Amino acid sequence: MRPALYLDADAAVEDRVDDLLSRMTPQEKVGQMLMLDARGDLDEAILRRHAGSILHTSPELMGQAHHLVGQTRLCIPLLVADDGIHGHSFWPGATIFGTQISMACSWDRELITAAARVTATEMAATGMHWTFSPVLCITRDLRWGRVNETFGEDPYLISELGAAMIRGYQGSGLDDPDSVLACAKHFAGYSETQGGRDASEADLSRRKLRSWFLPPFHTAAQAGVGTFMLGYQSMDGVPITANTWLINDVLKGEWSYDGLLVTDWDNVGRMVWEQQVCADITEAATVAIKAGNDVIMTTPTFYEGALAALDEGRVTEADLDAAVRRILRLKFRLGLFENPRHPDLARQALIANPEHSAANLQTARRSLVLLTNDGTLPLDGGLGAGPDGRARSDAARTIAVIGPNAEDPQAMLGDWAGNSGQVSWLPEGQPRAAIQTVLDGFRQIAPVGWQVTHAVGAEIGTLIPDPAGTHFPDGQPRPDIFVAAQPDPDLIAEAVAAAQAADLAVVVVGDSIALTGEGRSTATLELQGGQLALLDAVAATGTPMVVVLVQSKPSTLPPSAMAASAIIAAFNPGMRGGQAIAELVLGLIEPTGRLPLSFARHVGQQPVYYNQVRGQHGDRYADLTQRPLFAFGHGLSYSEVTYDQLRLEADHLGPDGTLRATVALRNLGQRPALETVQAYVSDQVTSASWADQELKGFTQVAVPPGETVIATIAVDASACSIVTAAGERVVEPGSFELRVGPSSDPDRQLRAGFQIS
Repeated sequence: MRPALYLDADAAVEDRVDDLLSRMTPQEKVGQMLMLDARGDLDEAILRRHAGSILHTSPELMGQAHHLVGQTRLCIPLLVADDGIHGHSFWPGATIFGTQISMACSWDRELITAAARVTATEMAATGMHWTFSPVLCITRDLRWGRVNETFGEDPYLISELGAAMIRGYQGSGLDDPDSVLACAKHFAGYSETQGGRDASEADLSRRKLRSWFLPPFHTAAQAGVGTFMLGYQSMDGVPITANTWLINDVLKGEWSYDGLLVTDWDNVGRMVWEQQVCADITEAATVAIKAGNDVIMTTPTFYEGALAALDEGRVTEADLDAAVRRILRLKFRLGLFENPRHPDLARQALIANPEHSAANLQTARRSLVLLTNDGTLPLDGGLGAGPDGRARSDAARTIAVIGPNAEDPQAMLGDWAGNSGQVSWLPEGQPRAAIQTVLDGFRQIAPVGWQVTHAVGAEIGTLIPDPAGTHFPDGQPRPDIFVAAQPDPDLIAEAVAAAQAADLAVVVVGDSIALTGEGRSTATLELQGGQLALLDAVAATGTPMVVVLVQSKPSTLPPSAMAASAIIAAFNPGMRGGQAIAELVLGLIEPTGRLPLSFARHVGQQPVYYNQVRGQHGDRYADLTQRPLFAFGHGLSYSEVTYDQLRLEADHLGPDGTLRATVALRNLGQRPALETVQAYVSDQVTSASWADQELKGFTQVAVPPGETVIATIAVDASACSIVTAAGERVVEPGSFELRVGPSSDPDRQLRAGFQIS
């Protein structure tokens, strides 16, 4: 018998792959392509179907899975993956950060890298090798249930923050034992929904894909992301799982990507039972293999389908080898044959340690966006913190913390965390003691002698079984459906009494996990249940009101909310979000967040993203403006910062040049500001229709009170590109305009013209 070269750690990776492939049966090769749900029958998955990877592995099942691998003929180590979307989502007591949309409000690359690094070390310590993150989809329709998972609506911002997250996850490289594989998803165009409905047909041309949807993924590929995940949807009639142009021509061809591809949940099966483009699993397996897929997630019958396709001559063993080679190559590069990276009890002691918790708090602080403020905040003038960490005050006050999300731990975490519905072993969610709600935050840091009261005020809604049945045709559970609650007079009366007795009412409204995630898109953007009635009632008391939006995506706001003393967008800010919100209201921190997406005034404005293509009759609806409620990039400080003296180093560039500009920032207030200076470029005349302006750079600048600081912005000429009608990305010579300001709002931007030759 030949020596087992594949077990020789000193041999070249490709030689080891060749040796192992030569020893494998067709059954073992198909098995390596399978990623199966560890919550099912593990013996069936690993011993009979030879699964090469698993996901949703509970702490109890991890050891059993590795033990079963030891009983297999070749002992090929498992790849263990999970949805570590904004923290080690389903490990009890792990550090859970704010959702991706929350973290995106920081506009801070280093902060995102640090958060991902914490997640990677905690996942690696528990035996995980792979996280299905970051999401690089572009928010287009705010009704979509997965807005919370994105970095917002702008391709450049998504690209920058996505690359930052990949650096945090993957650390120093594949051989870093404290790192995990990142996964760029959902490739590509998944978020271009119809009516906001999840996983519907994406009506996208190849030019539109290249223009806005592909750049974040191209950046991820250049950043060395270990894996790509394919979207659920079809595009121009072709499921992404079968899209050979996207997978082979673009990703593997143009971009020379040699990493691993994984389908999303049961994508192969869906081609049979949902999209109905394949007659049976044998045809679906054939299509998936021929299209270039590597890892098939949670379609157990792919095993039988692929073997039948092989027997019938629809695919060859060489077709299988192409996918299995990429899987084995990655396992060898990770060093799993020498060190399978099993759970490490010693390293697990670091989970949620004080350093990680501090990073979580800092991320939450930097991710809060002050949307409006009439001067009420910071409360009591922001006298700072005392030695006990509490705010200081000259006089005792009463704060009423009101609303359905004021004391809801899951609302702080959002989707993909604890009991958000994806796993069964955390029925009560993450440990309550690890989560600071808004009420917790005020009770913790309000000045000694202040009174913090609480009233729920309203309910959002409940879930009931879907009348269509408990399961989909593939056997997966069908989610329950949402029924909005009615305003409760008793709850409202309790809230009104609390507000009337207080100096400030902090009303925490938003949505719930029942309105968030896959298959949970909404037909409306209004606050659900009794929340509108609650806001109206509290506003009518005359007590100053601060509205805190704890929600998965932007909602439309009623007049009572818009008339509030201040509005804070928190999205789902994570375990430490409650403290951060209280600190912001009490003036212990500065508001530094900026919106990564636009807020709509009305659901009928969809889409409302800022970088829409020029050209229509007029610039408004007959009955409503098209301008958003809050613009992309918007966010206030406690001090007013003015922009002046935009100057270009040169106003003529070659195609390889860099546009350099300076702008004067003056802080008119008495508190420090961290200003996110945003640079947009408008190509004045284009050969094909294009967006009026696009974000091309940003920098964050500290501006001390009363001082003027010169900020520098640089934009490469190569970034001032469009995609032509022929589908080619080029920089067209001609006139351009640089627009610099605090947001995408044209009325708040300074402008300077320049030429590219």
